[in-house]
Amino acid sequence: MNFELDMHTHTIASGHAYGTITEMAKEAAVRGLKLLGITEHTHHMPGTCNDLYFVNLRVVPREMYGVRLMLGAELNIMDDQGTTDLPERIMKRLDIRIASIHGNLFPPGTIQHNTSAIVNAIKNPAIDIIGHPDDSNCPLDYEQIVQASKEYHTLLEINNNSLRSPSRKNVRENMTVILKLCKKYDVPVILNSDAHFMTDIANTDHSMPVVEEADFPKELIINYSAERFEAYIAENRTREKAYKESKK
Repeated sequence: MNFELDMHTHTIASGHAYGTITEMAKEAAVRGLKLLGITEHTHHMPGTCNDLYFVNLRVVPREMYGVRLMLGAELNIMDDQGTTDLPERIMKRLDIRIASIHGNLFPPGTIQHNTSAIVNAIKNPAIDIIGHPDDSNCPLDYEQIVQASKEYHTLLEINNNSLRSPSRKNVRENMTVILKLCKKYDVPVILNSDAHFMTDIANTDHSMPVVEEADFPKELIINYSAERFEAYIAENRTREKAYKESKK
């Protein structure tokens, strides 16, 4: 496989995961990763860390065991405006930002209501990745979402953990639709483990077969190059800065 990065993982700080930052980084090195994203849940998720945790991430080294670290958050999408639950003053401190719908925090509505929530999060220049947009409990218009992903330079995630979750519906079918549309419109995706324990880092045992069955091109999978991913994020920060300047 030779993936160089996994950008969606959780430590004990998220409240329902079981490793420390040091343990996660060490395992990432064992697995040959160059880049590891640690993205704790934000404060509306029960049991997770408060906002001060994210403010203080500056004290954590950004390289351990030869693995570069990007430390950030998995934010909750709260409404159909794409509002997320972390203030801008804190979000700007993060290396990486994922925005996700979680059913306990976002009551699903019509397809258009749900799609608007995702598309508006995509339009937010501070968001880098949309996490696990694959659950038919919250049905989505994937044509709109993929086109928005392309226009606003926000990656869509193919989440290995989603395929193991009994509470999520039609994940495999929805991922296949996402992959086919991304292939059609030449839109890159990111495969993430959503690991909540060290040994699950970089695991694609469920997601890669779906990717292969969709005959999805390798060049549209950003995980193969840490350098390419870091350039992608650097462009996002440039876009974010330009957006802020335009609003002054």
